[in-house]
Amino acid sequence: MPTILLLIVSNLFMTVAWYWHLKGGMDKPILLVILISWGIALFEYCLAVPANRIGFANGWSAGQLKVAQEAIALVIFGGFMVTVLGEPLHWRHLAAFACIMGAVGFLFVGKG
Repeated sequence: MPTILLLIVSNLFMTVAWYWHLKGGMDKPILLVILISWGIALFEYCLAVPANRIGFANGWSAGQLKVAQEAIALVIFGGFMVTVLGEPLHWRHLAAFACIMGAVGFLFVGKG
């Protein structure tokens, strides 16, 4: 559970680092946006790296860690897209998410 919790929090920060400037930051110089995003991403790395180490030490494969991280990232991005960017959620988003959840399931099938 620490792995999942750390991945959730790290993905919150990474989503902000990558997309914060699309809403209200488009007038800022690109170099400033990059520097701010790097600062946010540094904190994200401080959470993601331990999450992966903890997960790996507890028997998760690298593939399982990556697919779980991507699934978490999509859930968080979906929420960010709707709540912060004001973009609608379509059936296509849900279908794509279902495919990713299928990938997660395939990597965890038979995993004790």
